[in-house]
Amino acid sequence: MKIVVSGGGTGGHIYPALAIARYLAEKEQAEILYIGTERGLESDIVPRSGFAFRTIEVSGLKRSLSLDTIKTFVRLGKGLLQARRLLQEFQPDVAIGCGGYVVAPVIFTAKLLGIPTYIHEMDVLPGLTNRSLSRFADRIGVSFEGAVRHFSHVRQKVVVAGNPRASEVVRVTPEQVRKRKQELGLDPAKKTVVIVSGSRGAEPINDATVRMLDSVVQQRQFQLVYITGKIHYDKVAAQLQAKGYGPRTGIFLKPFVYDMPPLLAGADLLVSRAGATTIAEATALGIPGIYIPSPYVTNNHQEHNARWLADAGAGMMIRESDLTPELLYHTISSLIESPSKLQAMKERSRALGIPEALPNIHRTILELIK
Repeated sequence: MKIVVSGGGTGGHIYPALAIARYLAEKEQAEILYIGTERGLESDIVPRSGFAFRTIEVSGLKRSLSLDTIKTFVRLGKGLLQARRLLQEFQPDVAIGCGGYVVAPVIFTAKLLGIPTYIHEMDVLPGLTNRSLSRFADRIGVSFEGAVRHFSHVRQKVVVAGNPRASEVVRVTPEQVRKRKQELGLDPAKKTVVIVSGSRGAEPINDATVRMLDSVVQQRQFQLVYITGKIHYDKVAAQLQAKGYGPRTGIFLKPFVYDMPPLLAGADLLVSRAGATTIAEATALGIPGIYIPSPYVTNNHQEHNARWLADAGAGMMIRESDLTPELLYHTISSLIESPSKLQAMKERSRALGIPEALPNIHRTILELIK
């Protein structure tokens, strides 16, 4: 079996795509070709996976007419031709798209070539690429029940599968969790809070976190694993060094963590953006969360994700515009100090998770091929 997988731009598209690729390679001994772009994070992440990786030239469409818009359409034309050449060379049995503008030429061209197509929507509010491709794709997988209504025009194609990453994180063993805590130098007896602001980091979250660290160190209620994003790491590291904060004071700083599940599985509370992959991982493991949705994403989709969780009692939401060091620390400490509240949130989080996502997707892919 040969399978083309595509997804790009952010970790929220790439990691689920790789999860599907790994599962199909394991279950079907499938040969995988991953198609991305040179400029997206996939050019760094995918080669580490060991899968064949090829790129096409394509970029996102601007909302206003300009010279950039013309350049985008020129790149799209090139991308379509490049995708066609790659698909004709590889001859896949199915093409899978997991979000990001690179998916559009891959799935559209596959459809024209008569190759079965599957797209997967990670968020509650679908992105522009998947909404545009919904009429061309043979099947549409969604991570959350709340996304179904946005595909009402093609409801017969929609499958509530769950997020692919959910199936991977539940495979984490207690030994892997123990080893990860040991590698980081964490105290296994202490409550652990993980703060992560997305693959690229987020300055407002970093600023609020740095400014609340005095309270964290003084109160010693929990230990904090603080993942800044590579772009912001040097600045934050210098700020912490100036204060004398580090592992001895219960603060563990990292620029990025490539293998999050063992760390997440050992956390008592997560503070993060409200990206779909993060939410899928947290709910599969039943991890309570404080979600600070990014206001800079298309259609404000992260707030839809965070609100869905908060309404279900599986997390709390703080808008970035309301974020202060005091509010962040108070929200964290109020949960850490209330085991019953934290436990109730944990149970509600787990109730929303779909850990069988990959078997669901696998079954759908086999049906398409047959």
